[in-house]
Amino acid sequence: MNPKIMNISTSKQNKKSLELSWKIKLLYDGDCPLCMREVRFLQKKDGDRGLVNLVDIADNNYNPEQHCGIDYETAMERIHAILPDGTILTDIEAFRYVYEVLGMGWVYAVTKLPVVGKIANWVYGIWAKFRLSLTGRPDIRTIIAGREADKKCSSDTCNY
Repeated sequence: MNPKIMNISTSKQNKKSLELSWKIKLLYDGDCPLCMREVRFLQKKDGDRGLVNLVDIADNNYNPEQHCGIDYETAMERIHAILPDGTILTDIEAFRYVYEVLGMGWVYAVTKLPVVGKIANWVYGIWAKFRLSLTGRPDIRTIIAGREADKKCSSDTCNY
């Protein structure tokens, strides 16, 4: 787990306890400054309860097989959350559930109304589509190419 996100003890006992107690797993882009702002907020609200398992998809050790097969590119397209039974939530539904788990369901409660939910998902879809450029990052193809290049070489064998 990314040390800038996790600030709890990393003993085997604590890790095992956290693995068993989470109610929702949230996949986030640790390279996105706005995403990180939200993650820090959620982490603060979760405290040491371990209700939200935060997973950084930008981490080089991210393994889709451990997260219902959601690969990096798919995870980058929009927010994904996973329930303990393997149910995958996306878009506003993912945020709504995370906030409910943390006792702040009122924040997204209005999105349960069908019309409001559709509008919220539409607005989120626009954000998701343009978030890389809005945060000053390259497009997804460039990011993926860079990640692939990093995987293919080590500092001993690559010449840039």
